[in-house]
Amino acid sequence: MKKRYVLLILVLMFGTFGCSQSEESHESEGQDHVMGDIREETVSIEVLPSFLEDKSEEMVTIYQAAAMHQDLLETIPCYCGCADSVGHRDSYDCFVHDTKGEKIVWDDHGTKCGVCLDIAATAVLEFSQGKSPSEIRSLIDETYKEGYSNPTPTPMPGI
Repeated sequence: MKKRYVLLILVLMFGTFGCSQSEESHESEGQDHVMGDIREETVSIEVLPSFLEDKSEEMVTIYQAAAMHQDLLETIPCYCGCADSVGHRDSYDCFVHDTKGEKIVWDDHGTKCGVCLDIAATAVLEFSQGKSPSEIRSLIDETYKEGYSNPTPTPMPGI
């Protein structure tokens, strides 16, 4: 588990790249396309989507961590502009579109966005070090208050 958090730190060191709205053609069964993003359903949180097959181990780790920290990331805004471009409400939406019981509908938006990856990695890392969702929210809001898009309309964490 410690190795995964070290990988999260490495991703943070990559820097912030921002989102790209690539219009690549993906013709795979079980995938939907929304504004250039791919959504793919798997049978459980343990089964990762095929769009992660050629991605770095660090990115896969962030996707796994994001999926496992739904309650946290639903209190953390994203600052990449995805609220306006694809209607996201919080950082969780950049990685997971929906859950249907055990099934999960993944979203590949985060694979194209350094801001999304950095925010999720920071939130999960800080949470693993004992910070509260409110403290993490304050850190993210302060870090991204200037030079980034408006945040998603994310409710503040409960006390």
